[in-house]
Amino acid sequence: MDAIEAARAVVEEQHPEARTAFLGGSVATGRGTATSDLDVVVLLHGAPAPYRESLQYADWPVEMFVHTEATWRAYIERELPTRRSPLLWMCADGLLLFDTDGLGARLAAHARALVAAGPPPVLADEIDDCRYAITDLLDDLAGSTDPSERLFIATELVRRTGELALAVAGSWGGGGKWLARRLETTAPELNARFHHGLREVLDGRAEPLVTVVDEVLARAGGRLWVGYKRAGTP
Repeated sequence: MDAIEAARAVVEEQHPEARTAFLGGSVATGRGTATSDLDVVVLLHGAPAPYRESLQYADWPVEMFVHTEATWRAYIERELPTRRSPLLWMCADGLLLFDTDGLGARLAAHARALVAAGPPPVLADEIDDCRYAITDLLDDLAGSTDPSERLFIATELVRRTGELALAVAGSWGGGGKWLARRLETTAPELNARFHHGLREVLDGRAEPLVTVVDEVLARAGGRLWVGYKRAGTP
């Protein structure tokens, strides 16, 4: 059973009353691997939505995201300020599996419009928080001689710096492999330089990674330590 057949069949089995459904994620965008699951968004009229469930159908692992129209819109609205919304992208880039009443077409068009408009601007305080965290990690990397510590410091540096690069560029973010894919679109040279820099750290040379991190920081105002201040919560 291929991916589309399996996705339709699992929705029919789990929610035969569904209004519409999408197949999203790596499989839908042609980047599936041997371990990819089926990301399926299902829209119902009401209960038991909203919920999320992981299950096995035939030979496919399935991640099912079940919503009503109201909860779908509420989740999107809540995720937009973070500049990363898997639910939004699953419907913007995904395959419409079926559409009983036109809801699927409306949500797909809305999702594509939001994606095309881009994420909301990143706040100055968020940028400063990133600059501070990255500066702290750079100091840790400079002072560490423990190979295990350097591994985790360097990987955290790559992640945080990649996120900062996307934020400064006004681009959508992502986690895990989707961070790499967003960078591939926005700043493809960074992926290669991060990869090279991380390998160099593991071989005992931090300079290549530090150089690329500082270049990204420069776009955001440079390193930040002295003068950084945040009020606590009472």
